[in-house]
Amino acid sequence: MKFKKVSIIIWLRAILLAFVALYFFLIPAGILVYDLGDPGLQADQVPRFTYRWHTAITKDFTPWANDRIDSQKASKLTTDNVSGTEWPMFSAVLYLWSTEALQENWKANSQFSKKAPNDYAKEAIDAAAKLIIDPNNASWVKAHWGSGYLHKENLFYRMLLIAGLTSYQKLSGNNQYEEVLIGQVTSLSKELDESPYGLLDDYPGECYPVDILPAIAVLNRAGVLLGMDKSDFVDRSLRAFEDELLDKGTGLPAYIANSKTGHGYGPARGVGISYMLIWAPELWPDVARTWYGKYEEHFWNEGSIVSGFFEFSRNSGIDSFFFDVDAGPVISQYGVAASAFGIGAAKVNNQQQQFYSLATEALVASWPLPDGTLLLPRLLSNLADAPYIGESALLFTMTRQSLYPLDSNNQVEHKLPYIVYLALVFYCGLGLIILRSSIRLVRSLSQ
Repeated sequence: MKFKKVSIIIWLRAILLAFVALYFFLIPAGILVYDLGDPGLQADQVPRFTYRWHTAITKDFTPWANDRIDSQKASKLTTDNVSGTEWPMFSAVLYLWSTEALQENWKANSQFSKKAPNDYAKEAIDAAAKLIIDPNNASWVKAHWGSGYLHKENLFYRMLLIAGLTSYQKLSGNNQYEEVLIGQVTSLSKELDESPYGLLDDYPGECYPVDILPAIAVLNRAGVLLGMDKSDFVDRSLRAFEDELLDKGTGLPAYIANSKTGHGYGPARGVGISYMLIWAPELWPDVARTWYGKYEEHFWNEGSIVSGFFEFSRNSGIDSFFFDVDAGPVISQYGVAASAFGIGAAKVNNQQQQFYSLATEALVASWPLPDGTLLLPRLLSNLADAPYIGESALLFTMTRQSLYPLDSNNQVEHKLPYIVYLALVFYCGLGLIILRSSIRLVRSLSQ
């Protein structure tokens, strides 16, 4: 009887080890090898694996968003909890932006999905919009701005509100939130336009140009949907990214600004410039080209093992290893968020070689599980309040498209960074080691 009990325990351990080897290492390695051959990584099209990612997030997004609303969790959080307050709404907007991009791509080429994204994701689209407009999820900005939070500054929140409702209306065809959208587009663009330097604060005394620029793009996109011509406003808004608002060392927008004096403070940062360069080409194409050239000069590093964007310019002398809520992990100067958003920036600005390097590195770092979860982005998220921010952000940046015509004379060498091969060796090697342990346990029973 004792022998039988020991045998059962060994069998269970062997089965568990085999499961771990297959589920977490060997099957992900197979998925990665397949995805690395995706034509979308080498051409001006959306990679086909983004539809699989989107489907996986969609099945869990609706219950999460509805629970977030019903539980009123947001009303119990303090303003110090940045990821718990900001990230849920940002997750919803990133999800909607990604869905919008996939829907547009599906209209042109439906071979990667039997159903339209706005069809199979209808419930998730509705839930995302409800989360975005839910007053309880605005508790943190109400604490900062009081009852006038929808009518005075509060730029980051209002930008996300406009962005989310714009995408919702485009995807669903439902104009139930149009009155709110019109009011916010009208008031925020007027407030920005009438401000001394084209700047508004996210929170009292905190102004970030990284949020100003996408706000201008979001207002312009909403204007197109609503039949409002925002071209003059867009042209005037460039003043928020000139002269004293630039980092003198790089010629790029400073990460922090003073909205009252029109001065930029601190150096430009990779996470900010990567994100802004996703939006800048649709506003000011010539300026975007200039900025990308400077960004490449001061922040891009083509390493022998890994390539990517630094969080600070290479000559800044700032710490090589740290973590913060905006940049995520910074490892040997490389910014994880800077390089992740850099995927979209490189694609939009038609920098195909950099896009290929960054996208393939992000693929192997994503750790795709058989159920569709991207393990590392999930672990880098706020599991309690915003579990899908990492996957939504990666999906968003992977679904951006170039706004410039491809140059047929510009031959791109699609060469995988060495880190990609090392990662595959890691997945296969560790998986085989664990699987071997499982086999040895089974063999021990016959001895």
